[in-house]
Amino acid sequence: MYKTYRIGQIVPSSNTTMETEIPAMLMARQSIRPERFTFHSSRMRMKKVVKEELAAMDAESDRCATELSDARVDVLGYACLVAIMAMGHGYHRVSQERLRGRTVENGGAAPVITSAGALVDALKVIGARRIVVVAPYMKPLTELVVDYIRNEGYEVLDYRALEIPDNLEVGRHDPSLLPGIVAQMDTQHADAIVLSACVQMPSLPAVAKVEAMTGKPVITASIATTYAMLKQLGLEAVVPGAGALLSGAY
Repeated sequence: MYKTYRIGQIVPSSNTTMETEIPAMLMARQSIRPERFTFHSSRMRMKKVVKEELAAMDAESDRCATELSDARVDVLGYACLVAIMAMGHGYHRVSQERLRGRTVENGGAAPVITSAGALVDALKVIGARRIVVVAPYMKPLTELVVDYIRNEGYEVLDYRALEIPDNLEVGRHDPSLLPGIVAQMDTQHADAIVLSACVQMPSLPAVAKVEAMTGKPVITASIATTYAMLKQLGLEAVVPGAGALLSGAY
């Protein structure tokens, strides 16, 4: 008898991508492995990707963690990378610890993963030191994300800020445009490409193309989060068609 795991996600209210890409990856995994998954979300209000809204939204994450632990989820993902990174260096560790505490207090203890922490950890997993980054945010927030990643010990050689302030519009960005954006960047000396440093910017359909085009491993916030969730559940981190990190090589 295969086991069913409950996947919980804390998502910004305007986010439409993490509840699309993470289930898509885990459903694809079901075609090659016996485990099954169900998906459960709790929302925190956010419409515009600006620092003030992000801070107000992050304050709601405690409520979301408690709500999801009511459903006794097996793992909990905080699905907003920039909200964590905007709170200051290393904040993903603080957030993960605090939100796990909420699940423990509620009698439904579950490990908590943040997409921010998952992304920086994934770079370590594949042995990348030098990277290039694509992000949908306005330039000041993109620079803040780049600074956060640099503080974790990585060299960001090049980055692109797509400057889309409305979070719904970020979710509508066409992933087929991403290979062209990467083609304009200097990837020659990079160890890896962060194709979407954002859980809301769709990127999954472009990953294989960018890996083939550049010959480099491609990571996105959603791929890194899926990897971290599978590892936390003690499952083999393998998903067909989801890039190098989930190829089974790591």
